[in-house]
Amino acid sequence: MKVKKAVIPAAGLGTRVLPASKAVPKEMLPIVDKPAIQYIVEEAVASGIEDILIITNRGKSLIEDHFDHAPELEEKLLSSQKQDLYEQVVSLAHLCNIQYVRQKETRGLGHAVWCAKSFVGNEPFAVLYGDDVIISDKPAIGQLMGVYEEYGKSVVGIKSVATELLPSYCTLGVNPVRDNIYDVFDMIEKPLPSEIISNFAILGRCVLTPDIFPLLENTPPSRNGEIQLTDAMRAIAKQGNMMGIEYSGVRYDMGNKLGILQAIVEVGLSHPEVGEGFRNYLRGIAASL
Repeated sequence: MKVKKAVIPAAGLGTRVLPASKAVPKEMLPIVDKPAIQYIVEEAVASGIEDILIITNRGKSLIEDHFDHAPELEEKLLSSQKQDLYEQVVSLAHLCNIQYVRQKETRGLGHAVWCAKSFVGNEPFAVLYGDDVIISDKPAIGQLMGVYEEYGKSVVGIKSVATELLPSYCTLGVNPVRDNIYDVFDMIEKPLPSEIISNFAILGRCVLTPDIFPLLENTPPSRNGEIQLTDAMRAIAKQGNMMGIEYSGVRYDMGNKLGILQAIVEVGLSHPEVGEGFRNYLRGIAASL
């Protein structure tokens, strides 16, 4: 069965990027001229996803507005003969079928995914973390979907992470299968140094089967009181039903101030409209460092 549905959890409070996230959802912070979540939605659509559910909470209505029509703006662009901008704005409302559901309590990523149960039904589905923008020639989630279609198992997108950073992520037990594909047999969320299995961690993307939902319903809260998606996925891994792919692409953590700056600089350098001028500007700045 092909993966046609995607879930984007975007209900986090964005405490690492305050005070900006008090007024603007971190998913709406711009990378040059597009908000972060637009890059994520476009990645899903480019991979063949037809239906997207975005998990939001209070204060996130700007996300819904962004992917809707804006009649006054559209009329103004048309009357000003700015056809290119008009088409860009209108296209946002037609990218794919986007739905929304609110996570009424901030109870972690696992609970956010559980909120998608009725949307998913009995189908496999992609999860694209709302914090993570991945720029790649081949859409990252599409790479995972290809592994799912080949093996029929849940798939996690993995990258090697520096040892000192693993306690902020997770650690995976893996066995190589071929090329950049692995069998995942264990995982530990936010490990203690003594619990580190490998330097591979899940970063931003996964494809799951609906088997995850009963596991989430029975997953106890972690030390911080949240329901961790990793804890439920660990049960799937231990059953021998999980693969991993070290996907190609550059990941930017949009819940992190340095990650936001890196995304703006690196995407800006390749932007067709401002890239050349921005490159010259940075050369001047670099000379004075």
